[in-house]
Amino acid sequence: MMKTESSRCGADLIAQQLEQLGTQYIFGIPGAKIDRLFDAINDTHIQMIPVRHEANAAFMAGAMGRLTGRAGVTMATSGPGCGNLVTGVATANSEGDPMLALGGAVKRTDQQRETHQSLDTVGIFRPITKYCAEIQHVDATAEIIANAVRSAETGRPGASFVSLPQDVLNDMTEKPLILPQRYIAQGTADVTAIEEAVARIEKAHNVVVLAGLHASKEENALAITRFLQKTQLPVVGTYQAAGTLDINHYNRFAGRVGLFNNQPGDVLLREADLILTIGFNVIEYDPDLWNQKDCPVIHLDIESAEYQQHYQPDIELVGNIATTVEQMTNRMSSYSRLSPLSLSILEEVAHRRQLIKAYPAVWNKGGFHPLSIIKAMQSLITPDMTMCLDMGSFHIWLARYMGCFRARQMMISNGQQTMGVALPWAISASLLNPGSKVISVSGDGGFMQSSMELETAVRLGCNIVHIIWVDNAYNMVEIQEVNKYGRPAGVKFGPIDFKAYAESFGAKAFAVNDPKGLSSTLKQAMDTQGPAVVAIPVDYSDNYKLLQARGADNKDPVFVGNQTVLA
Repeated sequence: MMKTESSRCGADLIAQQLEQLGTQYIFGIPGAKIDRLFDAINDTHIQMIPVRHEANAAFMAGAMGRLTGRAGVTMATSGPGCGNLVTGVATANSEGDPMLALGGAVKRTDQQRETHQSLDTVGIFRPITKYCAEIQHVDATAEIIANAVRSAETGRPGASFVSLPQDVLNDMTEKPLILPQRYIAQGTADVTAIEEAVARIEKAHNVVVLAGLHASKEENALAITRFLQKTQLPVVGTYQAAGTLDINHYNRFAGRVGLFNNQPGDVLLREADLILTIGFNVIEYDPDLWNQKDCPVIHLDIESAEYQQHYQPDIELVGNIATTVEQMTNRMSSYSRLSPLSLSILEEVAHRRQLIKAYPAVWNKGGFHPLSIIKAMQSLITPDMTMCLDMGSFHIWLARYMGCFRARQMMISNGQQTMGVALPWAISASLLNPGSKVISVSGDGGFMQSSMELETAVRLGCNIVHIIWVDNAYNMVEIQEVNKYGRPAGVKFGPIDFKAYAESFGAKAFAVNDPKGLSSTLKQAMDTQGPAVVAIPVDYSDNYKLLQARGADNKDPVFVGNQTVLA
């Protein structure tokens, strides 16, 4: 629909259009080429949040998109301001998070000559966005912003980028706002295809469900849960699908898979004679790893499949995920066939959960075993809390072994696998739900890539506990280098007093320094109002097991020979 207004400059039009579209927050850093738009935001109800680095602004906008389904908005000035947005925009686009990035640009008359902060940002952002354009005339402003938002939010969501030349923001226009519908209802997948899929499932002997990121949207997760409760099919999730199923109420969940292809769920996928993927995108887990035998696949998603050598679905169910799954549920009879190997795998997973619950506080080489930290964290996390994970070897431990009970409760980057996302994501999660605690987790390497946003968290009063796993190395790279070359290279760095560092920003800070202080220190941090930081030394000497193949006993390498646990 259109809204008629009197003459206004391009910046005022954009500010008013974003406000009418329901934007609550914008994250960014101003500069001379885009300050007119920052000024215009002052005349709206949108909260402008200045941050300490543009990449973090983009991470915050991406998290807003993932958690709300509506495009989060970030703004940066020309040249290096836009350049710093690239990582955050690419991350959102890879993860399927709706985002609108607005970048300042030099005047149109300056674009073809050497002048400071002149950069072909459209050329830079086009390969990493769903929609990318520059506003070349102020009268096109409303159209371009409307289409950028719509593209970011529809289909498989992603990032849009719009370049805003300085003179266009200042130019006057009488064009009205364009406010597109924020939700385009998708229909159910083709009924004939649904019936064919149901028939294939009921004829197969060992069906496995692989849930992806879009399975974890709340309405999709509810429909999938009903489908699985009726069919009793075993299910595996990618890291990004965390929370699709409440593991306390479904005994055929075989855990999460990703990266190293040695998990119980990987065995189920290899054993399957038919795989039903729901809300899955190949970027989440490379089919070359989990479907080398080219098992038949049914692809159920909001978009058609991206074909690869080992991902060529026999049937594609393209449409609204929740309603399509409901149609399948209505047509399915109960299904309980499982091979002996599949049954043993599910028993292993159940046993593994019990082992983790009983895991002691193991302290070796001046740090805690990862499972000790996970047990301590798990005891404090409630379903209303959101967890935001950075990238590092700690995230493999958490993705595999941490329980998660609600859709989108655990946010993970496994598309670009971007370091530094946890704290910015947590700030957005806290803004959206200030009454609940948010847990963000990083390694000491990833934390220092966005730790400047502690000031932002303190300024906003975010109710965050940020946990740092400390080992003074880029350990996820280290374990892979050692595995491939027998030695590490370029991964070691010096120690930081994280307690003093965090306190310098005004955050509450804690450091665990002995084997007896883990649970009590975490509890103190959880009881803190406002941002709190906890530094925990970790012993990663078992990390090599994360990469190991399952042995002749077909057990998870982490638990084989671990006398501390199995005794």
